[in-house]
Amino acid sequence: MEKEVYSLCFMCSVRCPIRVLVEDGQVKWIEGNPHVAGMEGSLCPRGAAGISTLYDDQRVQSPMIRVGERGSGHWRKASWDEALDMVGDKLKKIINKHGGHSVVLGERTQLATHVSKTFLKAIKSPNQFTHDALCKGSVNTACRSLFGYTDGQMSMHYKKTKNIVMYGRNLFESLSVKEVNNLMYALEHGARMTYIDPRVTVTATKAQRYWMIRPGTDLALNYALIHVILKERLYDAEYVDRWVLGLNELQEFVNDFSPEWAEKETGIPADSIVELARDVSRDKPNVIFHFGYRGANHQNEVYMRRSIMILNSLMGSVEAPGGFFFKKGPGEEGGKPARKLTGQKGLPKIDVPRFDKVGTKDCPLPDPNHGVPQVLPYAILNKDPYPIKALIAYRFDPLMSIPDATLTKKAMDELDLIVAIDINYSNTAWYADVILPESTYLERTDCIQQANGLKPQMFLRKQAVAPRYDTRDGAVILKQIADRIGTGKFFPYENMDELVKWQLKGTGFKMEDFEKKGFVAYGKKPVFWDRKDGLKFKTPSGKIEFKSSLLEDAGFESFPAYEPVQSPPEDKFRLVVGRNALHTHISTQNNPYLNDLCGENELWINDQKAADLGISDGDKVQVSSKAGAGEIRARVTDLIHPEAVFMLHGFGHEAKLAKRSYGKGLSDALLMENLSDKIGGSPALHDTFVSVKPA
Repeated sequence: MEKEVYSLCFMCSVRCPIRVLVEDGQVKWIEGNPHVAGMEGSLCPRGAAGISTLYDDQRVQSPMIRVGERGSGHWRKASWDEALDMVGDKLKKIINKHGGHSVVLGERTQLATHVSKTFLKAIKSPNQFTHDALCKGSVNTACRSLFGYTDGQMSMHYKKTKNIVMYGRNLFESLSVKEVNNLMYALEHGARMTYIDPRVTVTATKAQRYWMIRPGTDLALNYALIHVILKERLYDAEYVDRWVLGLNELQEFVNDFSPEWAEKETGIPADSIVELARDVSRDKPNVIFHFGYRGANHQNEVYMRRSIMILNSLMGSVEAPGGFFFKKGPGEEGGKPARKLTGQKGLPKIDVPRFDKVGTKDCPLPDPNHGVPQVLPYAILNKDPYPIKALIAYRFDPLMSIPDATLTKKAMDELDLIVAIDINYSNTAWYADVILPESTYLERTDCIQQANGLKPQMFLRKQAVAPRYDTRDGAVILKQIADRIGTGKFFPYENMDELVKWQLKGTGFKMEDFEKKGFVAYGKKPVFWDRKDGLKFKTPSGKIEFKSSLLEDAGFESFPAYEPVQSPPEDKFRLVVGRNALHTHISTQNNPYLNDLCGENELWINDQKAADLGISDGDKVQVSSKAGAGEIRARVTDLIHPEAVFMLHGFGHEAKLAKRSYGKGLSDALLMENLSDKIGGSPALHDTFVSVKPA
């Protein structure tokens, strides 16, 4: 018997709408949802490999309880009742002795995040954090400093853009299918793209203009672009006069940042910088200076991301077709959003600070909805601001995601309980006390996706097949733990269908409405606000704040003095990391299909530098930093700046039961120092210097 199921992919965080073909209880085919504009049935390699994850016999198949030392790989299978009872009993003892705030939960942001937050709120813990903060915390802060919105509340109108500039946003490898299709449409219809990166990526090959910038100097480039735009009055004067606060202060600040000055800092010719400023301005406001997705490179990251947003604002491209737009919610169409558990009455008041001190005078600006995860090892080891005793890692791997894995492991040794809710044997699951296996996205119904945008919609991830192994839905697992620690009343459901029906109450929609296309829409036409009088910035001034009240009220400057970027010490390189189209962070390296296509990472090193060090292509090399060391194969190439070396993120797995990925390649988290942008909140993933020598 055949059937089609409309759902949402979860091989990465993008959640592309999909159509799943099922025959006799087996998934036979997955493709992009043909009813969704921009998808047209297409899917990326990771999405296509979702079937392989479903049928992978190396994923976690039942609850597992550790019986040896942490990390030893000695486990025994357990029933769900035994595993949940054990977790519940240990959590109750920890909460009774140390308080609910001694429990921390970290996760990949997902549709069930409101369930995770409710789980912690119910025990009076503020300590939920997400992978988003490690990826783009400083982008979030930068957006709020200018517009009052987070980066997640804004997006780019790729299809109508005429000119786009990207700074290491490797869109064609770290990809979202709909975005790529829309950008390709624009490029095929005459749009121009500039790509700036110390390394030649696939995205670089699509660009009309590529600059191999000196690593870490993007901010200098942007200040020079702003200098030219203001000096030559290339900006949208009417828009800026109406909507911008702080233009005079910006003008004075960039006065000395000439293209000639920037050439010495970036290595990009001054006349090329002038040419780009003039080129983009001719297409305003239908232009995009892309503020990036992963904005976690340097300790001044918040200012680099602010500079990109300032460029967009000068072009008048904010809330313009082919530029940026604010995502519109159901209220724009007179509708109501799906309910979230966090909105319930009766949840206890929390009267202690977060473990990372976000929201206090020590860390005032990062978004408490995501936190500052890289602070976790220090908070545990220093018992500051209080002891942390339990970690729940919900499809999230601190040991491979937080810089300085050695430090993170040392901190985790201090915990009384580590619980992993995961599909795979991640490094953190391998180091946990208990693994509670989650069903894959094809085996479960999930919470409603409230998809705000130019046309607000709701999507539903619907179960396509029954679980293959003894696994459960993550939101159900948390509810069943809550039942055991006395907080089950805040989870008014027994299964995911009941939770989805609870969420939909009051929206005017029901589960059956999603069956035909996989989504429901609140309206039919794209919603752009009126650029003359209808823009709704959430800043105190109601304008785009170049001179930021958010920053300055917290004691930080809107335009701090520029600090020149130092080249690496002699015989060292700046470590640069990133992704390709085949893997998502640390979660897909053991997938049979994707592992076969890309089974380990390599170290890209400039050919001239490699020759000086006696390194040939394919040689094993030792890479070392202040944090750690390891071996990896060299990829000798002229496609990377001499000051940098590059490696793919997500390799170097330690879990022996994930046999395909075990011991393959090198983990960047082992090498990186735990450094941060202390204003914006992101880790500084590109501020570690490494030595490279033949192994």
